[in-house]
Amino acid sequence: MLVLVVNCGSSSLKYQVRELEPGADGGTVLTSGLIENIGSSRIQDHTQALELLAGRLETELDGRTVDAAGHRVVHGGERFSAPVLATPEIIRDIERLVPLAPLHNPAAVLGLRAVQKTWPHLPQVCVFDTAFHRTMPEHVWRYAVPERFYEHWGIRRYGFHGTSHDWVTGQAAEFLGIPRERFRAVVAHLGNGASVTAIRDGRSYDTSMGYTPLAGLVMGTRTGDLDPSVVTAVLRRDPEMTPERLDAVLNKESGLRAVAGDHDMRAVQEAAERGDERAELALEMAAYRLAKYVGGYHVAVEGAQALVFTAGIGENAAPFRKRVCDRLGALGVRLDDDANAARARGTRRISAPGSALEVLVVPTDEEQAIAAATAALVAG
Repeated sequence: MLVLVVNCGSSSLKYQVRELEPGADGGTVLTSGLIENIGSSRIQDHTQALELLAGRLETELDGRTVDAAGHRVVHGGERFSAPVLATPEIIRDIERLVPLAPLHNPAAVLGLRAVQKTWPHLPQVCVFDTAFHRTMPEHVWRYAVPERFYEHWGIRRYGFHGTSHDWVTGQAAEFLGIPRERFRAVVAHLGNGASVTAIRDGRSYDTSMGYTPLAGLVMGTRTGDLDPSVVTAVLRRDPEMTPERLDAVLNKESGLRAVAGDHDMRAVQEAAERGDERAELALEMAAYRLAKYVGGYHVAVEGAQALVFTAGIGENAAPFRKRVCDRLGALGVRLDDDANAARARGTRRISAPGSALEVLVVPTDEEQAIAAATAALVAG
C-alpha cells in the first residue's frame, strides 16, 4: 500500500509517500517534499498545491498511484480520541474546532478538501495530535475556573505533540523489553515547540501543554508557563496592546528568543559557550523548567522507569540533555557522558550503569505513525 502523508500549514504543504507491507509499522519512504508560498500569485490555494503535488508524484512514483492519504490534524478537541476515516461530516467537525486551533485546523480542512477534489475516491484518514492525551483523567485536564468556561468554550487542558509522544512511548517500551501496558516514563519532545508527557501504563496521564501549545516548557519563541495576571497587567498598562498583539508576543517573541535573542537552540548553545550571559541564562531557565516537570511527572506515574528525549533538540542537543540530567540527581539519574556525547542514530541508552531511571534518546517519526494508522484504518 502507498500512503501519502500530508501536513498542511496555512501557506505550505509538507508531504511524504511511504510504501507499507502488510503488518509493517511505517514502511519505506519513497519520496517526500515541501510546497511553499501557497496563497501567492504562483500557487493560489491548497487545491492548486495538490494539483502541483499530483504532477510531482506521477514522476516521483514512476506512474504508481497512492492508495490512501493520512493527514496530521493538530486539534481533535473532545470529539476525537483516535484516528478516523475522513467523511464530509468529519471534515465539518474539524472545521467546528477551528476556535480551539485557529492557526492549524483551518489548514488541515483546506488540505482534506483539496485532496478530496484532486483524488475524489482516495480514502483519507485524520490523525489528531490531541488524541493521545484523551486518556488524561479529569482531575488532570480540568482547570479550576467557572464551569461555564468549560461548558460554553471548551476551556480545558488538551495537550499536543500526541502523535510523537505515542510513537516514542511504544519505541522506548519495546527497546527496554517492557510491555507497553506496564511502561511508566517521562517523554520530553524538545523542538522549537516543546512538551513533556507523563506516561502511566503506556498511556498519557499528564502533559505540559494545555488549552493551547503555549503552556509548559520554555520554548524557542513561546513563554511556557506564565502567571495569567501577567496578561491582564500588560493589557491594562499598555494602551496600544491588543489581545491579538499580546498573543503574538507570547507565542512568537518570547522563550529563548526573548531571553537570549535567538530561538535556535544551536545558536544559543554556541553563544553560551562563548560566554554570553543571556544565552547561559536562557539555557538554565529551559533546563530547570524541564527538570522540574520531570520530577513532578516521576511522582505522577508513581515512579518512572525511563526518561526519554526526542525531537530535534531532544535527539541532537547533547549539552542540553546533560544540563537537564545533572539536575536530576535526587531521582538517582546518572548520565553516561560518552554515550550522551556520541553522534549515533536510532534509539539508544545514554544513562550510566546504576542509574535509577533509564535515560534514552528515541528518534520521533510522526510521518511513520500517521502512515501506519492510515494503513490500518483503510485496510479495515
